[in-house]
Amino acid sequence: MNVIEKLFGTHSERELKMIRPIVAKIEGLRSEMMAKSDEELRDQTRIFKERLAKGETLDDLLPEAFATVREAARRTLNMEHFPVQLIGGIVLHQGRIAEMRTGEGKTLVSTCPAYLNALAGKGVQIVTVNDYLAKRDAEWMGEVHRFLGLTVGVVLNSMNSDERREAYNCDITYVTNNELGFDYLRDNMAIYKEQMVMRNLDYAIIDEVDSVLIDEARTPLIISGSKQMSPGKYLAFDKAAKQLEAGEAKEMSKMDYIAGEAVEETGDFILEEKDNNLFLTEQGNHKIEKIFNLDNLSDPENISIQHGMDMALRANNLMHKDKDYVVREDEVLIVDSFTGRIMPGRRFSDGLHQALEAKEGVTIHPENRTLATISFQNFFNKYEKKCGMTGTAITEEQEFRDIYSMDVVTI
Repeated sequence: MNVIEKLFGTHSERELKMIRPIVAKIEGLRSEMMAKSDEELRDQTRIFKERLAKGETLDDLLPEAFATVREAARRTLNMEHFPVQLIGGIVLHQGRIAEMRTGEGKTLVSTCPAYLNALAGKGVQIVTVNDYLAKRDAEWMGEVHRFLGLTVGVVLNSMNSDERREAYNCDITYVTNNELGFDYLRDNMAIYKEQMVMRNLDYAIIDEVDSVLIDEARTPLIISGSKQMSPGKYLAFDKAAKQLEAGEAKEMSKMDYIAGEAVEETGDFILEEKDNNLFLTEQGNHKIEKIFNLDNLSDPENISIQHGMDMALRANNLMHKDKDYVVREDEVLIVDSFTGRIMPGRRFSDGLHQALEAKEGVTIHPENRTLATISFQNFFNKYEKKCGMTGTAITEEQEFRDIYSMDVVTI
């Protein structure tokens, strides 16, 4: 501990000092809330929404809203928020990370900030790490919110678009980080607005936040689809590539370049195996134009033929069987260049794998292409406000600050 921390306390200690008076206000409302009937307690939701519409802020409502949820939890779950859980809820409402020890009831902590922020009517997502927890918490903690007149939804892997849309339209939605990310990608691919399932990315409460925002931060969520190119085209490119002959280019000196000497090339293409590259000669260009009956191979509308021929030439001249790949049971399998191991399930991209399949005369499988992709880091930074809970966050506090502009409060 440095001198400043000795004199003024740690960052967390200073923040907690400012939060404790708010907790005292919430606890001071306990007897008032206990005196209300179920109907009167439920009517608080309507009152809060009207006050928001008249210009009050969520911060203005916080003590009463938290006290309302606390009493609702006591009546529905027989669980009452401890002061430490109220502190955690305030930290989450502020868009920060609450580091709380295991066993301090983080699941119950989320009910207060979720209820408060749901009053704005923009939707709150509570993000968990698997379907089981999402379903459990929606049923369990959802009792509190339903008692207070809010709608609660859950998004599960097995659900169709209509069920997902209904869940996201609820005031509070429990969902895993994966389902949330993929639904966002699918919405961005939708042609019509009616096909979209999500609404605003307004407020997210992320459980196990260090796992989602640090450990998996750069994990890309990818939606891929197959390119619609017939196997016949790959075979045609392969047949054309086999008709082209490798040539040589005369070594040019600096004086040759200065004198403007033309490059002397032979053959249809030049191999540069050292750089794993090749390029067509003028003769090769003309030969391909003749094979495919083209006026000019370089025209933009012929780009697919340019690319297809490039891959076919690479497959036939730069990729070597039993070194770069092997053929087993009607399948081309990649060989790892570092370990020499065969990597089943892996495929070369950009049509190279299909070119190899055409070269070897095996079944040509459709080429996959990335239709949409995003990382968790980029996705969660799109939220207006986000917060998180975990038992271990202080060690990654600098990353949370730098990447997400979120600080950690140890409770």
